[in-house]
Amino acid sequence: MRGGVARTTTLLARALAEAGSLAAFLVPSRQYPSWLYPGASDIDPDACPRLPEAHRCYGVFEPWTWKEAARVGRAAAADALVLPYWTMAWAPLELGLARRLALPVVAIVHNPADHDASRLARLMAGRVLGRAAAYLCHARSVELQVLARFPGRPTAVHPLPADPPPRADRAAARARLGLKANDVAVLCLGLIRPYKGVEVLLEAVSSLPREVPVTLLLAGEPWGDRKASLAERLARSDLAGRVRARLEWVPEREVGEWFAAADAAVLPYLAATGSAVAAQALGAGLPVIGTRVGGIAEVVTDEDSGLLVPPGDASALAGALRQLAAPGVLAHLAAGAAAAAGRWSWRSYATTLLELVGAVGHTTPGHHGGRAGYTDAAAGDST
Repeated sequence: MRGGVARTTTLLARALAEAGSLAAFLVPSRQYPSWLYPGASDIDPDACPRLPEAHRCYGVFEPWTWKEAARVGRAAAADALVLPYWTMAWAPLELGLARRLALPVVAIVHNPADHDASRLARLMAGRVLGRAAAYLCHARSVELQVLARFPGRPTAVHPLPADPPPRADRAAARARLGLKANDVAVLCLGLIRPYKGVEVLLEAVSSLPREVPVTLLLAGEPWGDRKASLAERLARSDLAGRVRARLEWVPEREVGEWFAAADAAVLPYLAATGSAVAAQALGAGLPVIGTRVGGIAEVVTDEDSGLLVPPGDASALAGALRQLAAPGVLAHLAAGAAAAAGRWSWRSYATTLLELVGAVGHTTPGHHGGRAGYTDAAAGDST
């Protein structure tokens, strides 16, 4: 299964297995039906590592398979059921599993509700998250939303750890994209949806003086019917020669080439809870040009590991892009990004989750619990 949630959940499962604390990993054999999924496909064979502990035992939209998932879960004799929450689409399945397994639930809150959530989406998010006894969040801003809705329950914050993309040859990658030696290439990667602010980014790039050697690498699949309008915008004269675009999903085996060609990542989000792309960028040693929203502003230190600007401000974003081309700036920010990548690890992420399991009164084998909090892997414990 492709996508940031699939990959990060699998990497967490691997870290738990390495710690001897994974009772079972229940994964779907089928996810979204084509009529519901707005992208081309939700499958990428290389997106997630293969784990021997994984049980493919249900279809997300096939209730007749959920009984088998519950059977596998009960056989695991687990101390808690961990549910990643990010979209209403999975809510019926997760509610069914929680009811059938009757275990304490720890929710990993990627989103407190769908982006641009409808009233129904917020209602379903509340029902799933309301079943949880504790919450692992990726940003303090998300934790505050959770605590406002479910006060008194244990919470912890741990940003998504650095996730280095596949290695690739930089010179070859830049040559394939037609980049010159002095071009400063900024990468905007991932699904193109309204809340990600791509239109603001294009406005910022188009406003740069031609002598500023910034080139945008835009790689991702536009959802819905936005591909034609986006292609039309890219064809206008003010962006001519300034953008290298691939308006489709980039398979995992090719992601490394885009990161290798880039000098920085750019995340012009209008709203966000967190970003797996930020974790990948830092893992690749790339500074992040982002907006002060959600978890982005919590993992990127302004003028150290990246540059932060207000959301929706094309002028400020253009100024940050210009700053990248100034002598010495990229080298300074790249050093900060490399240092930031070491702050959080998958081991510390798994440990934070196990502390939450302990906080709800169930001790995972080999773990003695502990209080929840904000984990800084550089310090090695919860603070």
